[in-house]
Amino acid sequence: MSSKMTRCESCPSQGNGIFCELEHMELSDISDHKVNNTYKKGQVLFVEGNPTYGIYCVNKGNIKITQMSPDGKESIIRIAQAGDVIGHRSLFTSKHYQASATAIEEAHVCFIDKDYILKLIETKPSVSFNLISRLSRDLGAAEHRISSFSQKNVRERLAELLLLLKESHGEPTEKGTFINIKLTRDEMASIIGTAPETLIRFMSEIKSLGYIEQEGKKIFITDEKALIEFAGLEY
Repeated sequence: MSSKMTRCESCPSQGNGIFCELEHMELSDISDHKVNNTYKKGQVLFVEGNPTYGIYCVNKGNIKITQMSPDGKESIIRIAQAGDVIGHRSLFTSKHYQASATAIEEAHVCFIDKDYILKLIETKPSVSFNLISRLSRDLGAAEHRISSFSQKNVRERLAELLLLLKESHGEPTEKGTFINIKLTRDEMASIIGTAPETLIRFMSEIKSLGYIEQEGKKIFITDEKALIEFAGLEY
């Protein structure tokens, strides 16, 4: 669904994006070539296995990136937020999209055509460098998560997930750090590789220990130090 949106020159996420080092006129040219879209919760941006038509820059909202296992089970591999780029892993190859992207909540996203972005990369080395940096960061984060999660039980994986969400979406409050992202229990369970029923049981356990508090679907981290120890992490 198309919508009016902030141009690249004045985008609040521009400083965190791959175009952060471009001049005003260059950003204006990108604005003239991009398509602005608003996705409602549950709407799909692209599907694993489909041809790569370009990249998506997240202006606002959260997008879950998922892959499908051979047995048809969906796994969430990361959450993209404002300033992030998605669909870029397949940009430099002839491969199709290697994952699917779905809005977790209403999201504003800019689409940039593959031909245009490749031409921009040829003429603006900073864009190429920033894309490579994003790919390296994403790969590093994925490798760390796989290594860490493979050595932990479900309790520890859940505690680590809460801490990761605190780093990416945490907002300080008088009650504790509010995790400001609308993930369902199924989605949280998918991230740590467990059943929703198991996740709910261990959430209750962590809550009973006083490490978190819940108000409906809202989660607050109230004892971060204890949660770090519970997760078996060294910060």
